[in-house]
Amino acid sequence: MSYDVVTFGEVMLRLSPPDFMRFEQTHSFNAHAGGAEMNVAVACARLELNSAFITKLGDNSIGHFIRNKAREHGVDTSHILWDSDSRCGVYFVEFGAAPRTNRVIYDRKESAISRIKPGEVDWKKILKGTKLFHTSGITPALKKSCAEVTNEALQTAQEQGTKVSYDVNYRGKLWTPKEAQKFTEPASENIDILITTEEDTKVVYGIEGKDYEEVAAKLTDKFGFEVVVITVRETPTVLQNKWSVFAYSNGKIFRSPVYDVEVIDRLGGGDSCSAGFIYGYLVLKDLQKAVDFGSAFSALKHSVPGDLAFVYKSEVEKLIKGRERGLRIDR
Repeated sequence: MSYDVVTFGEVMLRLSPPDFMRFEQTHSFNAHAGGAEMNVAVACARLELNSAFITKLGDNSIGHFIRNKAREHGVDTSHILWDSDSRCGVYFVEFGAAPRTNRVIYDRKESAISRIKPGEVDWKKILKGTKLFHTSGITPALKKSCAEVTNEALQTAQEQGTKVSYDVNYRGKLWTPKEAQKFTEPASENIDILITTEEDTKVVYGIEGKDYEEVAAKLTDKFGFEVVVITVRETPTVLQNKWSVFAYSNGKIFRSPVYDVEVIDRLGGGDSCSAGFIYGYLVLKDLQKAVDFGSAFSALKHSVPGDLAFVYKSEVEKLIKGRERGLRIDR
């Protein structure tokens, strides 16, 4: 079977106190599945792309819960690796409101995916005929073996003519800027679509510029990316953000509208943007439409609790066309 999109990375159990309570206050947690690459696979599936997600999970009820969340949306999970001697990673999210920001605590050390080894995934078989492979900088940051498997996938994708999109997604709790740069710069030779932020570009690539255009141009000149996508978030308050997307390709600039978003849950917002852009790139075959679709899809995701984008393609299309009926109840 050939896919439109294949993603690879860690996915965890997400636990968060309800009603903006602090960790010390809560007596219960809301449970979700969350991980950048699974978020992208789910969002792509909701956009009617044939998507598959690859990871390694503990073979237990928590792993099955996570797997089932991807399957609910139509993601192919048949390539997931299982380890009965390992556990799934967990992360805790405490939601804040200005001046108290959101807080995340990770419990992911020695999770199942950290034990993945080169050769365990048959990348040639899985990526055969696949249009696009997506992963992020979170995965190679987990452990040396994860970086090796990520490189296996990137190299196989390029060898087989599969487009590669890569979200820099720098996590300072997982590796240092020097470690990130050591992996990312050589890996960039196998990346077609780079998705990043101005801040992550500065940390991981050491590249700065007077504006987004200069940053994107410098990245393209150095590494030959087909497209550089930069997400732009302004945070006047924790719950009120401005969101837009910028892309640079072959000397041309593409900008989305700026959305004012009320943030119910920003986790997974960037991933839904990646999926929306991928949809525009693969299906609409127009970079301006891809930027617009990614930005609108992500703006809507901010209104949905959990990492996964419970958003319909028709809602995105409606928002882009500006036919929404204000914020009155949709009856």
